[in-house]
Amino acid sequence: MPKSPPRDSDAYLAKKQFFQQLLTVYGRKPVLEALQAPSVNLHRLHLAEGNRPAPLLDEIIALAQARGAELVYHSRQALARISKNGRQDQGVAADIDWRGYQSCQRFLQQLDNTNRPLRLLALCDIHNPQNLGMIIRSACAGDIDGVIIPQKGCATISSPLVIKASAGTLFKAPIISCEKLKDALQAFKDQRFSVCALSSHATESLFDHRPEGPVVYVLGNEAEGVNDAICSLADKKLIIPMSNKVESLNVAITAALIAFTRSL
Repeated sequence: MPKSPPRDSDAYLAKKQFFQQLLTVYGRKPVLEALQAPSVNLHRLHLAEGNRPAPLLDEIIALAQARGAELVYHSRQALARISKNGRQDQGVAADIDWRGYQSCQRFLQQLDNTNRPLRLLALCDIHNPQNLGMIIRSACAGDIDGVIIPQKGCATISSPLVIKASAGTLFKAPIISCEKLKDALQAFKDQRFSVCALSSHATESLFDHRPEGPVVYVLGNEAEGVNDAICSLADKKLIIPMSNKVESLNVAITAALIAFTRSL
């Protein structure tokens, strides 16, 4: 009989899960903002060896040292591999962990701890970082329990433009990271979530929709909307009624309307 593959140790799995929860933020102001957020834990601060002294940099280093974090110095090329954006990292990157950022798997594992129907946003092909940041801001301000963001196909949440557009709310927002949006939505459907795709071709209004249980609202980009592969998973399609022959709203505005519909 063929031997079964060796089972990973619990310690290895715990370590793997920890590193999956880390997010690398780059750029001096975004890193400083992250370090100033009470919900953020700093695992490691990465610095370029050739950084010139600067007050902002001194403040970042002081905050990292006060937290007892590891400081690691790299060549510019090595730091660029860590930040994945050597043109914008400004010689600084940080591996952070914050309470609101978790994997789809971990979020689903904790569902039994909730006692009310959850309302989530899922983002499909949202490439504009400003839009992503404003969506996160609306979700954080409104009645949204999580924003599902795929690792591929959307703007990167660690981008300085996303952090800036979120106006300081990124590190307060509940972010659910997934590898592929389609797989994540199916996993939520398996947990009895309904999936509702926003579509200009739908007939039922968002404002008339009354979900009976937990729900995921899927938003697509303004040019193409929610793609066909994701739409095929939707239990319902919803429209925001428009006046004066207006065809669509900015996706961040749509997110804001959804975030506050429970109170309407």
